[in-house]
Amino acid sequence: MKKGFFLFIAFIIGFNAFAQIKQTVNKSSVTYEIKNMGIKTDGKFGGLQANIRFDKAKLDSSSIDASIDVTTIDSDNAMRDNHLKAEDYFDVAKYPRITMKSTSFKHKGGNNFVGIFNITIKGKTKAVEVPFTYTESGSIGLFKGSFKINRRDYGVGGNSMVLADEATILLSVETNKT
Repeated sequence: MKKGFFLFIAFIIGFNAFAQIKQTVNKSSVTYEIKNMGIKTDGKFGGLQANIRFDKAKLDSSSIDASIDVTTIDSDNAMRDNHLKAEDYFDVAKYPRITMKSTSFKHKGGNNFVGIFNITIKGKTKAVEVPFTYTESGSIGLFKGSFKINRRDYGVGGNSMVLADEATILLSVETNKT
């Protein structure tokens, strides 16, 4: 009986040693910047959903799987937003979510990390390097990062001569560690 009890305790301790800290999103900001006719325009997305299991001491077993609701796009211009939701841009009727799924993380020193993420937009997936910072304060975690993507890689906006190919995505996600 004692042997079984000790095996059970050893199993629980071992399981907890490998368990990841789950983080629940408290608030987030997902914004973009792109040049249109040479002028920088920006906007934001809402509806972030994420399954975050990140531990800076256990990067090999950490993971982030997130998505945003493309129907929430807000460029501060309703007519432009409706155009961006159309088939030649994001085609929200067919592809209502943009997803990001981590494949690996590396520590770059201090609070600096880089993650490789498979980003899927309009059914097209590309691996993208995403540098970010991660800081902790008590039970609160804060992820901040930015990265660039080529909109043509995802079939967004066609062959527009006035819209830049490169867009910058900025992320800020505050989490509660549970």
